[in-house]
Amino acid sequence: MEKPDSRYPSIRMTTFREWSPSVHYAQFQRMPTGVLPRRRLYDFELLYVCQGEAATTMRGQRYRIEAGQLVFLPSGVYHQNEVVSSPDARFLGIHFDFFDELDIQTEADMVVNEAAVQPNKFTQEPRIEGLAPLSEHPVYTPPLVCVQLMEQLVHEFTMRPLGYELVCRALMLQIVAHLLRSPLSRTSGQASLHGGKLAELMEQIEAEPSASWTNKAIAEKMNLSIDHTAKLFKQIAGMPPSEFVQSIRHREARRLLRESDQSIENVGILIGYTDIHYFSRIFSRHEGISPREYRKLSKIL
Repeated sequence: MEKPDSRYPSIRMTTFREWSPSVHYAQFQRMPTGVLPRRRLYDFELLYVCQGEAATTMRGQRYRIEAGQLVFLPSGVYHQNEVVSSPDARFLGIHFDFFDELDIQTEADMVVNEAAVQPNKFTQEPRIEGLAPLSEHPVYTPPLVCVQLMEQLVHEFTMRPLGYELVCRALMLQIVAHLLRSPLSRTSGQASLHGGKLAELMEQIEAEPSASWTNKAIAEKMNLSIDHTAKLFKQIAGMPPSEFVQSIRHREARRLLRESDQSIENVGILIGYTDIHYFSRIFSRHEGISPREYRKLSKIL
């Protein structure tokens, strides 16, 4: 196995006004259970899981991606995708670059042929001062509005009406902006004295979102003060404990609303909110629409 190449992705210090993304591919696809070939890309890819479950191994780490999540695959970085769910999984894939660098004619212009690598074709990832690049935290849970933008982009790219390139460029800018604004999904974070124990606790929260995960209860499980626990959470999860719990509950609520026929009240109870009105307020604050409206829209997508 090749060692990670620190040259990729190539980082370009820039400002937002310089971004001019070009979309090379946008399509739905269904793939059967199994491991796909290991590869590198000349451009970047957003791989969103519509149905089922997948995994990506990259830089020595294996990321599981559930329905409603996406993985950001950087230019020049070896990765291996896998369909975990049976009998298959449904994806939405978008290939693009940030600075309109590539002229794409065939798949060979996107996927690296390791027998004839063209180093000058690897595209650059923007870096804004004080803001981590998207590749630093590759797994995201995009809000519904972002998913709708991706759906619209696929439609434009497939139908190719007059001016579709301009529309795709505008949609891609909005999609990237939403990902930059999204709360970070769980990441391995920096190693710390209590990192392993905290990672186990985060897994428990993901497995039992309906439990009583107060800041005090989480700190007691860590056998640390509330303040120290909050700092560790911020370091590893990118957010305080209460926000992490809410993000997990919100992700599970979205899944249940999309994939089950549970009533809105039962969905709230299953993720830890016994008051349906409180659940609706919290959900609307995160998503911008009510649970009922989200369920209706998700059936259309």
